[in-house]
Amino acid sequence: MRASERVYESLREDIVSWRLLPGAVLSEVEQADRLGVSRTPLREALGRLAADGLAVVGKGRTLVVSDLRAADVEHLFELREALETQAARLAARRRSGATFAALRDRFAEAPALLSTEDPDRRAYYALVAELDAAIDEAAASPYLLRSLASLRTHVARARRLSRDNPDRLVRAAHEHLLIVEAIADGNETLAAQATAVHLRASLTTILTSLADGRAPDPSRPEPALTLGASR
Repeated sequence: MRASERVYESLREDIVSWRLLPGAVLSEVEQADRLGVSRTPLREALGRLAADGLAVVGKGRTLVVSDLRAADVEHLFELREALETQAARLAARRRSGATFAALRDRFAEAPALLSTEDPDRRAYYALVAELDAAIDEAAASPYLLRSLASLRTHVARARRLSRDNPDRLVRAAHEHLLIVEAIADGNETLAAQATAVHLRASLTTILTSLADGRAPDPSRPEPALTLGASR
C-alpha cells in the first residue's frame, strides 16, 4: 500500500471513529510526525479527505476536521433514503430467495447478539454488514452503488452517534428483520417502505444525540468500514 493511501485510511478511520473530533486541526507537521511519514504523502491524503468532505479549510488555511451539524445529517439522510430505498426495491426484484431466507432466520435471532456479553456488538454489526452486502449484490446496479459508496464514509461517521443506544439497537434489529422479510418475499414496495422507516428512525436518534451534545466513545472499536456497512 502506498504511503499516501495508508495515511488516508488512518486519518479517515480517526475521523469516522471520532478519535479526531470536528474542528480538530490537521497540522501537517504534527500528523506527519504522528504517522511516521513525510509531508508529501500526508498532503496527498489530506487532499483526499478534503475531497471527501471530511476536512475543510480553517483559520490560517490549515485543514480541520469538518463539522457534523444537524443540517448536514438531514441532507445526508435525504439522499441516503432516496438511494437505499431504491436499492432495497431492486434487491427484492432481483434477489436470491435462498440468500435472504437465510438472513431472515438469522435476523430473527439478532436481538440476542446485543447482549452485554458482547459489549462491542461485533457479531451484530457483522450480520448487518452481511445484509448490506447482500442487498448491494442483489440490486446489481453499478451506478447506484457508486453513488452510495460516496455517502458511506459520512454515514459511518454519523452512525457512531447511535451505537451506544441499546434500546435503539434492539429496535433497529427488528427493523432490519422487516427489510429482510420483504426482500425475501419479493415485495418491492414493502422493502422500500421498511428501509425508509428504518432510516428515519436512525436519523431521529442521531439528531437527538447531536442536540444533547453527546459524542461517541472513541475507545469502542467500530467494525471495519466496507462498501455496504451503512445501516
